[in-house]
Amino acid sequence: MTQTKILLDESEIPRQWYNVVADLPTPPAPPLGPDGNPLDPSAMSAIFCDPIIEQEVSAQRWIDIPDEVREIYGQWRPTPMFRAHRLEKALNTPAKIYYKYEGVSAAGSHKLNSAVAQAYYNRQAGITRLTTETGAGQWGSSLSLAGQMFGIDVRVYMVKVSYGQKPFRRSMMQTWGGEVLASPTDQTEVGRRILAKDPECQGSLGIAISEAVEEAVSRADTKYSLGSVLNHVLLHQTVIGLEAKKQFEKVGDYPDMIFAPCGGGSNFAGAAFPFFADVAAGGKPVRMVAVEPSSCPSLTRGHYAYDFGDSEGFTPLTLMYTLGHDFMPPGIHAGGLRYHGASALVSQMYQEGLIEAVAVPQVATFEAGVTFARAEGIIPAPESNHAIRATIDEALRCRESGEQKTLFLNLSGHGHFDMASYDRYLGGQLEDYEYPQQAIEEALTRLPQVAMAE
Repeated sequence: MTQTKILLDESEIPRQWYNVVADLPTPPAPPLGPDGNPLDPSAMSAIFCDPIIEQEVSAQRWIDIPDEVREIYGQWRPTPMFRAHRLEKALNTPAKIYYKYEGVSAAGSHKLNSAVAQAYYNRQAGITRLTTETGAGQWGSSLSLAGQMFGIDVRVYMVKVSYGQKPFRRSMMQTWGGEVLASPTDQTEVGRRILAKDPECQGSLGIAISEAVEEAVSRADTKYSLGSVLNHVLLHQTVIGLEAKKQFEKVGDYPDMIFAPCGGGSNFAGAAFPFFADVAAGGKPVRMVAVEPSSCPSLTRGHYAYDFGDSEGFTPLTLMYTLGHDFMPPGIHAGGLRYHGASALVSQMYQEGLIEAVAVPQVATFEAGVTFARAEGIIPAPESNHAIRATIDEALRCRESGEQKTLFLNLSGHGHFDMASYDRYLGGQLEDYEYPQQAIEEALTRLPQVAMAE
């Protein structure tokens, strides 16, 4: 049997985003200022425009999607969902496997869902310039395109190791008008200080965030835009899961388990949070699994504590699972997952046992990506390969046990600009990297000394 393609029409694009905060058993812990006291939302105005701040602190369950944003979503949304019959056959599993394909956006990933929204709100607030960071380049590409749509200049601090590994993502940003710098740079105090200590520093998302925030607060015409982690970003991504629920209704099915890659958390939240709404309302239980790299295991091996979102301590303190804000990740090829912490909302749900997490090694993820590509035809992004790996592992467990589970994964982007990584895998040059426990423990000793929220 071939694929089953499950489509929606444009009238079924969600009209509202879903805010999981409304359904959490306990309210989220507040972000803290440098003095350790809860941060007044107005303190974030140096970094974010007012509409973004309002969404960041909102506990409202449903937030309207502006018509102009929804109209732009119509260029690629609703995205298709597929029943992966050929993959099921290749695995000889009784499990049913579905995947939502976000790679059909112009930028090639789910990141455009939030980039368009953030560019819209900043334009409404009169902002003409945005700074941001990017790991693999998917977020930088998306914000560069969204900035072009709304007449906003974009400067992207791209983690240096990815700047070298992924030149075509850099070209995409530049084609859409984004200015791209390899971070750490000599353009900021943070970058100069880091380069003075280590001229060969390959960078991290934490460093790139610090540079982007430093520049944003120094200019009245500039705000900062983040591609994951924060509540408003996760909110915008819920269009993924909301559409998927409608698509499952069309075929009379519902997932037993959901898998999505997890770095900062927007990918996972976008796919899983709308299904949590059903669980919170007393619906069918569903296991939601965040899949992270074993080389950057913030949920599975990190510490639940208040920490900075960037390496230099410019951001508010957030209660999250963290490997330490000065964590320096290895140069794995899933650059979008190289982040020291996880979203506060994802972290809280993991801490409270509402979701699960698993870490998978690099070589096994590419093995899964190749298996998927040969069965389904789509070459996935390295980040998406993590969810595919965990889904395949569960499908193989079903083969052994005979269980007929329904498995759903978020295929968050295509790997067309990651073929150098596939070349290295196919040539036997990729290696697994297990982050040393001693290095994690050392980084955690440098966490800010803040009492845990009651």
